[in-house]
Amino acid sequence: MSSALLTWQEDFRRECGIRRGVILHGNTGDLTSDPEAPGQWISLPAALMNLLRQRGYQHVVFWNRVNGVSGVDARTWGELQSSTPHAVKINTSEGSAYDIGELPPTSVPNPASSGISASADDLLAVAAQWLRQPRAEKSVAFVLDWTQYLFGSVNSLSENERGWLLRLGQATRDAAVVRNAESIGQPQSLMVLLCGGLNVLPPSLYLNNPLFSEIAIPLPTRQVRESAVLGWKEVFRLQPPLQQGGRELADFVDGLEGQSIRDIHNLARLSRQETEVSSALSLLNLYRHGRRHSPWEQLDHKKLQTIVETLGRRVKGQGDAIESVRRILVRAFTGLSGLQHSYRQRTPKGVLFFVGPTGVGKTELAKSIAEFLFGDEDACLRFDMSEFNHEHADQRLVGAPPGYVGYEAGGQLTNAVKQRPFSLLLFDEIEKAHPRILDKFLQILEDGRLTDGKGETVMFSDTVIVFTSNIGAAEVSYESQDVRNEFIQKVRQHFVHELKRPELLGRIGEANIIPFNFMRDDSFLIDIARAKLEPLRKGLKDKWGVSDLKLMKETEILTLLVRDVDRGTGGRGVPNALTNKLIDPLADFLFEQMDASDHIRGKVIEVHIAGGKLIFELE
Repeated sequence: MSSALLTWQEDFRRECGIRRGVILHGNTGDLTSDPEAPGQWISLPAALMNLLRQRGYQHVVFWNRVNGVSGVDARTWGELQSSTPHAVKINTSEGSAYDIGELPPTSVPNPASSGISASADDLLAVAAQWLRQPRAEKSVAFVLDWTQYLFGSVNSLSENERGWLLRLGQATRDAAVVRNAESIGQPQSLMVLLCGGLNVLPPSLYLNNPLFSEIAIPLPTRQVRESAVLGWKEVFRLQPPLQQGGRELADFVDGLEGQSIRDIHNLARLSRQETEVSSALSLLNLYRHGRRHSPWEQLDHKKLQTIVETLGRRVKGQGDAIESVRRILVRAFTGLSGLQHSYRQRTPKGVLFFVGPTGVGKTELAKSIAEFLFGDEDACLRFDMSEFNHEHADQRLVGAPPGYVGYEAGGQLTNAVKQRPFSLLLFDEIEKAHPRILDKFLQILEDGRLTDGKGETVMFSDTVIVFTSNIGAAEVSYESQDVRNEFIQKVRQHFVHELKRPELLGRIGEANIIPFNFMRDDSFLIDIARAKLEPLRKGLKDKWGVSDLKLMKETEILTLLVRDVDRGTGGRGVPNALTNKLIDPLADFLFEQMDASDHIRGKVIEVHIAGGKLIFELE
């Protein structure tokens, strides 16, 4: 790192010289750079000990509700309690180095001085005494660790908790004010609070209080992550090995976005414990998702060459839409959209906006893409946006905030992505969603992440986002010869003029808007009916042992089946027509054969047409 101190460490050194209380919150459980030995990674309490000693504090007292007082020995603690301080020799010996197999201790590295029993009342009383004193021969820093467990609900504090809050407030408010120029630059006794999140502390303690400062400890930046990886470069067992300035290192560091230094340490341990030598990419997949290879790595040139044929088996009459999907995936595969073999792309792998009339195959195409990419149609996670049309619907997606009903359950969207990170997210009829939902979509499309109600960040970098919409379906003419451009124009008008959210359209990208054609002739419906027969044949084989279902005059029979389908609903009426005209008569035929069901096994059921009706025979 270019600087010996991290940004939050610089902020802390400055603030502890002018405030009487400092709250450190956020990534407090992580390792951090040693202020005295950059490149070494130590626990936060150990780093605070070094920072405060560098700042001139003679004693640093750590306290938590379980272990009591540590950082000073019993004699020193007794002197602090009596407020009659004497000179005490400060231990300035360097800490011992540690290797990859052993993390540094989480408490201050002075075992002889830990575990002195002290209640919260005892600690706060001593701290208040020292903070009230004018410039003394010793300055003392009191570090209250794990303070997220000190208070209960901030809206219903107990009598004891209100007493502790009063002591904290009094200790800082009644602190002595130094006036002379010689002493004002010297460290004064200080109180430091460590907590996982600022919302667990009563706001009345620090809001609009110039005596307190809040400093957030963030997740490691890219520079810090790279420094940690390079520091443990020789420990990582990877193929190819990590080299400074190499592409593998750059992609690995980019892929660690959102991970902590402890995560990097865990990855180094994992690389040594696995019998198979992994690439950096595979190691990261194994650590995050429990699998070495992601479906995106398995997307190869040969497979992509079959995409039009594969999708066309299930989606009929939408050749233009399928070709548009092919172009987008090929663009992604070639790296021109930042998708393939790179973690620098933190946004979703692809964004598609399907628009067109109802029943023309938008949802079916989304399911087909999920099966093509992830090998399973169930990887298509569908969210009906008509269910998210009220003001607080965004809480259903990402989870309710603390204190609200449903907080424990989390959000439907964030839970789904955590459980299945490699998935296609289908947001059906997006125009019906409440406008507040659109802000969440904008965040996903811009940052590739969402923070749920519990404060956990969920990554969308391995997902494909598909929006479907009927925008313009009632206005674009069935007879139009330029359906594509008319639908794109309607979508543009909807986002820019009606919603007044052009930025959302910009993030989706007009190139990713895929219009669907109207079902103009019976051939589309016949193709859909033909495709729907395959599940029926499979069911007959599994249940009855029938070897095949053969339509003797297939085109004539299929034409009869779809003859009465309402063209205005696209292909949605085809399954109902098959049920009424084919499946129900076939069920009656099989029911009549129940007494002699054994002779059906292995036979072919032939379907004939006579007088406008279907007749079934065994062959």
